[in-house]
Amino acid sequence: MHKTLAPAALTLALPLLTSCTSPPPAPPTVDGAPRRPANTAMAVDLQVCRHALHNARLAGLEADRLASSAQASLALLAARHLPPASVAPAASAPVPANAVYTVHFESGSARAALPAAAVDALAAQARSAPLVVVRGRTDGRTDTPAEARLARARAWAVRDHLLAAGIEASRIRTTYQPAGDPIADNDTASGRAMNRRVEIEVYRAMPVIRPLTP
Repeated sequence: MHKTLAPAALTLALPLLTSCTSPPPAPPTVDGAPRRPANTAMAVDLQVCRHALHNARLAGLEADRLASSAQASLALLAARHLPPASVAPAASAPVPANAVYTVHFESGSARAALPAAAVDALAAQARSAPLVVVRGRTDGRTDTPAEARLARARAWAVRDHLLAAGIEASRIRTTYQPAGDPIADNDTASGRAMNRRVEIEVYRAMPVIRPLTP
């Protein structure tokens, strides 16, 4: 005698039968393709290289800083031990050449008629010169006592003008040459007028006395 299951019991037993006959679900999987294993030899070498490069950069920056600091310290020490002129040398202007000024005289006269403006200009040049040589001359053809007295008087007349302008007497050398060394034709009136003169030699540097050696 067969018994039939009630509809309610069949409904409850159906899911159980289905679960026994169907395969179990597969476990979830993870795609490992995008990942890179951190413990491979290549990854470790790469990381070591990166750290070494970073450390080398830091060491280079530190070396540059120490070098700059050392240079600054050396410059400061050198500046403390050198005179001010050596620390900051000024651009020195070239020394101008020696100059020769000429004063002319009337025949037989020792009167130096010098304009005030000319004396001021001459004094401005002579004040900064270590040596000023005043040399009196005449238009005489021979060296006579009269010509010598006239040449000397002309030199001293110009010297007095320089002293009055404030030039120190210790920097003035006075000499004279009665005859010879003309600058123009002494056989003409105009030439003799040029030869009756006093030359004022303004030296920018003191002459150096040296022995004549072969």
